[in-house]
This record gives sequence, structure tokens and C-alpha cells, in this order.
Amino acid sequence: MFRHVLSALKPEAFQTCFANWLNSLRESAAVASGVDRPIFAVDGKTLRRSHDRGRNLGVLHSVSVWASDYGLTLCQVATDEKSNEITAIPVALTLVDLTGAIVTIDAMETQTAIAKQIIDGKGDHVLALKGNQGTLHQGVIDFVEAQMDNDFEGITYRTLTTHETAHGRNEGRIYMQIAVPKDLPGLDRWANLRTLGFVISTVLRNGKETTEVRYYISGLRLGVKQFARAVRSHWGIENTCHRSLDVTYREDESRIRDTNLRENVAWLNRFTLSLLKQHKNGKCMAMNRRRCSWNDIVIQQVLTGKAEC
Repeated sequence: MFRHVLSALKPEAFQTCFANWLNSLRESAAVASGVDRPIFAVDGKTLRRSHDRGRNLGVLHSVSVWASDYGLTLCQVATDEKSNEITAIPVALTLVDLTGAIVTIDAMETQTAIAKQIIDGKGDHVLALKGNQGTLHQGVIDFVEAQMDNDFEGITYRTLTTHETAHGRNEGRIYMQIAVPKDLPGLDRWANLRTLGFVISTVLRNGKETTEVRYYISGLRLGVKQFARAVRSHWGIENTCHRSLDVTYREDESRIRDTNLRENVAWLNRFTLSLLKQHKNGKCMAMNRRRCSWNDIVIQQVLTGKAEC
């Protein structure tokens, strides 16, 4: 019965029905966490076994917005291919209240129109840079390297150094944030661009050391702790959301091939994951999911957001 209902429902209408509930969850999570400027990480995910060659149906790829501080998926928009993320992201951002939020996006989706949409929505952005933004990317690299050679003399900047040891590896990071130079190539094309940032990450694992440098543009004012929090929180959508969907929900193994059904089930997975993230009882995600199937009282507590007695 549920399969027939979910196959008949239009995914856009199904998701809209939960919008107010999600907003109320966001408000209560904000109060509980004390975070006044949430990080909204935007990223895509592919259900690798959802294709059907016989019906010429490709895999389901979707873009979602993950509130890293709250453990909430705020929306999901399906695309035909991974390359269509650039067109899906603006749609996803219209479904979310961006007021006061810091939106983080990977380099492939760093686009001037997306940056403007975030600013128009009263949010801020931290956007990764790579070769797809050739002139801007190289301009940032050239500027940073020139300042390094000059020991950043006469430049307004902030730095933060962190160190973590986990999962058999030691990782040190140097975060640096610099005020945008007025002669940065293409500066006038980017809405509210205030700072540049870069992160030098050095990882020691199994006796082998690797170093990576990542560059960012941002609408944030100088405040390196805020910049570092945004960069680190972005990976929450991969480590906390997508990994839970693959490991706990086994989403990557799903063979659902009905167009509406697979999208609706993917949204239900994200929605229930968000609910479970709000249920703080010291037990792991997989156990709490099982307990919902065993005990009607537990599932009622999860759905209503009430603590266990």
C-alpha cells in the first residue's frame, strides 16, 4: 500500500507538505544548540544502483541542503545527472530560509548567480575554488603566494591553527582569512565578496605525510574562527548525512526504479535521519532506528521530539 501511495505522489508536493514541520524543527534545534548563524552545506548524492537500462532510466542524483549544526536535511531536489547540480542548487535554495545562514558549496558549483541568490536571501557564502573558476582561482593563488613571499606585510589577515588525532591519522590545519584586494580579477562579478580564505592541511598517516591547500571566496567579514567553522562543517553533509544514509539506511544499494517512488523514498530517508538526529539518548543511529521498529513509544518520541522517560 505504501509503495503505491509513494509512487503516485509527486515528489515536489510531498516535500512541500513537510516544509513547516522542518522549519519548526530548525527553530527548536537553534534554541537547543545556541547557534545563531547556522552552516547550510549544499551537496549532491547519487543512488548508484537506482538505474534501469531497460527503461532508459539513469541513476537518481539529488542535491540537498544540510543544516550541519542541527543535523537536519532542509530540502532535496532531484537531477538527471551530476552535471546538472548547477541548475538544481538555485531551486533547492529557494526552498530554504537563508536568513542569517552561512551557505557552503563545493568548487564545481561556485557560480556568480548562486552567490547572488544567497546574498539576496540574506545569507552569507563560503565557496570553494578550483580550476573551473580559472581566472579567479589563479588570481587568488597569485595574491596569496605574493603575500607569503612578503610575510603578509601591510595586509589585514587572521590565522588559526588546529590539530586533530583520530582514525589512525594526525591532521594539522592552518586556516587563513584575508581581506579581498581591490584588484582581484573578476571581483565586480561576485556579490558581496569580502574575504579570501585558504586552508593548509597536513596529514600524517602510516608514516606518510601529505599536504593539501584549498582556497575559498567568502561573503564573511574577517573572523577566522567563523571561516574555519564553515569549512569544517561543510564536510558534515558527507560524514554525517551521506555516510549515515549509505551505512545505516543502505541507500546506495537501493534498487527502487520507479521515478517518483525512488525520489520520495530518498526524501523520507533524509527526513527520518533528521528526526533521529534530534533524538539525543546516547545510543547510535542504527540502534535508534531499530528501536523505532520495535517499540511504538520510541517511534512516538522520535516523531514528536520528546525525550525518553
